[in-house]
Amino acid sequence: MSATSCSDPLASRDADAAPAAPLHPCPTADRPRWPAVGALALGVFGLVTAEFLPASLLTAMAADLGVSDGAAGQAVTATALVGAVAAPSIPLLTRRFDRQRVMLVLSLLLVASNLVAATAGSLATLLVARVVLGVALGGFWSMAAALAMRLVPPQRFARAMSVILTGVSVATVCAAPVGAWMGEAWGWRSAFMAAGGVSVLSLVAQWMTLPRLPPRDNPDLRVLGQLLGRPAVRVALLAVVLVISGHFAGFTYIRPLMEQVTQLPATVVSAVLLGYGVGGFFGNFVGGALAGRSERHAILAGGASIALLALALLVAGQSALVTAVAVTLWGFAFGAFPVGFQTWIVRAAPDQAEGAGGLLVAAFQVAIAAGAMGGGWLVDHVGALGGPGFAVVTVSVGTWLTLRHGPRPVRA
Repeated sequence: MSATSCSDPLASRDADAAPAAPLHPCPTADRPRWPAVGALALGVFGLVTAEFLPASLLTAMAADLGVSDGAAGQAVTATALVGAVAAPSIPLLTRRFDRQRVMLVLSLLLVASNLVAATAGSLATLLVARVVLGVALGGFWSMAAALAMRLVPPQRFARAMSVILTGVSVATVCAAPVGAWMGEAWGWRSAFMAAGGVSVLSLVAQWMTLPRLPPRDNPDLRVLGQLLGRPAVRVALLAVVLVISGHFAGFTYIRPLMEQVTQLPATVVSAVLLGYGVGGFFGNFVGGALAGRSERHAILAGGASIALLALALLVAGQSALVTAVAVTLWGFAFGAFPVGFQTWIVRAAPDQAEGAGGLLVAAFQVAIAAGAMGGGWLVDHVGALGGPGFAVVTVSVGTWLTLRHGPRPVRA
């Protein structure tokens, strides 16, 4: 078992991080392979698009499959639960296989998931498709950063990761509004067919550009257990579960709220979701810049904003103006979380950055599942305002936890 992994050179700034073990340099490419990095970005775009589609198609999916909105929302839960298991498991189960082949298989699973979802005749079949997506999602995300380290020289790693995360930004803008528009024009299945087309392009691009990448590490479960024994890691993961579950409880069921509480027509719903996407696109850049200065402040700003916006929807969700502004700003505020939490977890475990990254992906997926399940139960039993209500409570608690126990820079 190799206990070494690539580390964040900024990790020493975190006063709460455990003492770092001796670090070893990570072998990387002598020249950047930007086409391969671009193919990974396209893969991320396809994965995030498929993950976000149910939020914009929820009511149409529920009506077509003959189930409640809350039951249809479990398409998100299925993906998240499986992704939570796949994120730490896939690197372990595939540790003897070339990483190029592993990524191609994961992309094949993404193609299969979209095609099965597009042809699903029942909720059970749809859930099977989303389970397959969860395997692809968890495995892809858990290895993306490690692969980027091997595709570019060390001084280009930050730029490579920004290129890969651009896939998230573009998907944030496109997935929800385009999915809602396609669902209204040609039915919800057309959106999954389009996502399937994107996933085929991603598969081809990776097959053409990814080099052979023989396995380098030999991880095992002991590393994950050691990481969970560190207080700084546990606090970071708990904050992720609280904040992200609240966000997804609100986001997953935002369409029922806009249709049933605000009573917006489908065309306006699509426009508001586009506002959410555009807000998220710019929020990713602003949040990343803020996290570069202080990941704690980035998470605090995003969490406090979402809690206030969810409260605004609870109080004045009947107003079209309030709802449109709140949903748009919600997308912007969420941009603080991906880089903020990723920086926090790496600085909490600088000597085991890859293992910590896998745990972070798992925590994100557990949070998504918790938000979809809790929000779905409230939507079915309380009404469409149940999602924002869930968000107010859990995001507020997670933000308070970050305020009290989040990372602080070392004082000179």
